[in-house]
Amino acid sequence: MAVRRNLAYDNCPAARALDVIGDRWALIIMREILKGARRFDELRERLPVSENTLARRLRELTEAGVLRKEIYAERPHRFEYVPTAAGTALTGVLHALATWGTSWTASDPAGPPPPEFPPYPPPGRP
Repeated sequence: MAVRRNLAYDNCPAARALDVIGDRWALIIMREILKGARRFDELRERLPVSENTLARRLRELTEAGVLRKEIYAERPHRFEYVPTAAGTALTGVLHALATWGTSWTASDPAGPPPPEFPPYPPPGRP
C-alpha cells in the first residue's frame, strides 16, 4: 500500500488543511455530524460509504482534533463523535463548497434533492 504524501511540503495553510480534511469522505462525514448524527450507525445509515472507510475517516478526524469520541454506553463501550471547535469551524467550509457547487456544477434533475446543511454561522458563533 502506498504511503500518502503530505501536501504541506511548503507550509501552505491550504495544503495543511487538505492533509486533514481533503479526503473524499471527510467533509461529507462532517456535514452529517454537524447536522446532528453522532453515532457510527447513524452515519452508516445516512451515507453510502463502506464501514471500513467510515471507521478509518472517523479515526483520522479524531486523531486530527476535528472530532472527539465520547462514551455513551459502558457495556459494551459505545462511542459518539462530537465536533470540536475545529470541527464546528468547518461549517463555513461546507457552505462555501456548496455555494461553489451550486454555481459551477450541474445537479442531476432525476436525482434526490440536495442535502440540508448545518446552520451557518453555527449557533453561538459570530
